[in-house]
Amino acid sequence: MRCLAALLSLLLAISGAQASDLVLHDAAIYTENDKQPSATALVIHDERIVYVGDEAGAQPYLKGARVLDLHGAMVLPGFHDAHVHPMSGAMRLLQCDLSGAESLQDVEKAVKADAAAKPSHPWVFCNGITKALGAKLTRQQLDIWSPDKPAFIRTASGFDAWANSKALAAGGLDAKGSGALKGEDVGAVRHKVPPPSEAEYRAALRRATQMANRDGITSLFDAAATPAMLEAYHHADLAGELNVRVTAAQLVDPDQGLGQVDAMVQRREAVRGKRFKADAAKLFLDGEISEHTATLLAPYADTPDSRGPAIPQDPLDALVQKLDAAGFLIHMHAMGDGAVRAGLDSIEYAMQKDGPADRRDQIAHLNVVDPKDIPRFGKLGVAANFSSIWFAADDPASAPTLTLLGPARSKYVFPIGSIAAAGGRLTGGSDWPQLSMSPLDYIQYAVTRQPLDGSKPALQPEQRITLPQAIAAYTKDAAWVVKDDTLDGTLEAGKAADIVVLDQDLFKIDTMSIHKVHVLLTLLEGATVYRDTALSLP
Repeated sequence: MRCLAALLSLLLAISGAQASDLVLHDAAIYTENDKQPSATALVIHDERIVYVGDEAGAQPYLKGARVLDLHGAMVLPGFHDAHVHPMSGAMRLLQCDLSGAESLQDVEKAVKADAAAKPSHPWVFCNGITKALGAKLTRQQLDIWSPDKPAFIRTASGFDAWANSKALAAGGLDAKGSGALKGEDVGAVRHKVPPPSEAEYRAALRRATQMANRDGITSLFDAAATPAMLEAYHHADLAGELNVRVTAAQLVDPDQGLGQVDAMVQRREAVRGKRFKADAAKLFLDGEISEHTATLLAPYADTPDSRGPAIPQDPLDALVQKLDAAGFLIHMHAMGDGAVRAGLDSIEYAMQKDGPADRRDQIAHLNVVDPKDIPRFGKLGVAANFSSIWFAADDPASAPTLTLLGPARSKYVFPIGSIAAAGGRLTGGSDWPQLSMSPLDYIQYAVTRQPLDGSKPALQPEQRITLPQAIAAYTKDAAWVVKDDTLDGTLEAGKAADIVVLDQDLFKIDTMSIHKVHVLLTLLEGATVYRDTALSLP
């Protein structure tokens, strides 16, 4: 981009400022405001946007203002991640990390280092080992490497784990086996690992927030928050540590039934602050197709006697209806078409019982949707939340998913295009720490359904969406789903100055290059929360 040195000098000049009376000049501004889709100038005063339009209209604001000449750089509303796990995900980065381990020697070194670095912590807990490397682990090895503490080693997905004898005993499991764990056994041991302290949660939040700001993200939807996490968020907000807006979905315990809703309401009201709210409720309806724990309408292709776990519809209806009546934003995990239908049915039941209301419900993941249910998203006003990286042919889950569903159902794997065509609202989420957090990666996946490098053909190319649809899923529609659409999500006068500046115009480059675009600047309420420091001035 021409005059990059001048741009960077101006970025440096405004770093750390509150950005009152800042004029973004000569920019390719994509507003997401249907009444004024594009502009070339934008003015910020006292945390708010006060003008969006052409250069001539910005002239009255120039006197005494700082002017950032962007030379055609792209300006967008700050990105929203509508399904992410910032606190729990970043905890993995602060814990023993095996994502780079290539040998058992690497694992041994990491396990011993973690035990030595945290002598007061009662467990050794490591994340990110590959399934192939974990398969070489034995309980006996872990007993030698961690003789005094329970040791628990988990893959990034969390579906597979390995434990030493002390960890197996803590989980009530036989300590004489290989130490390899799957399914419910993983949870039995995982739930015995002591939870992080509030200080650890807040440290993790700061790490995740930094990553989000670097990727142009100004708003996060935490898709599964425990009461301890809510307290950590609340105190971080009070301390001014939040450089993003956060909406948290309180984790619903299916075993507690209707009795938990009143306590959830109390927590919601107690923690609401400037940039944090806990207005959503998260329900897990099923598991994963690759693990045969997703709920299907018809049997798995390789197990004709199994459709996955049954979902008792009546208790689900009652729980969703009470959450709906209490004003919660419903957020559901549904992988299989049976779970998707059960979720839609329960929301429709609540609508019939409770009558008209300002609902902003979502169903997330949607690995496979029955064709009959595709138009129901638009009809019921339920947002379809997709993590589009899963659409690509190189995603590790793609091959087993297609095999387990069979060819007929595989036509409706991640049917994002069909739902959009039928009038459904789309929202985008990374589901980080699963792979990338960058919205630009996910936007590219959504419009191509190919690996980022284009090395494989598109997975169900008929389900691709347009670039405007993908951007909306990460801006105005994601703002709508958390009831922030009057605050941000579009660039227009009166709204908060939550803004991202990109070094290239997404509409002027090859779609296969979207992931290569750099975030130059991220503003939250006009304040700089990220600027590009990788490029040096001449």
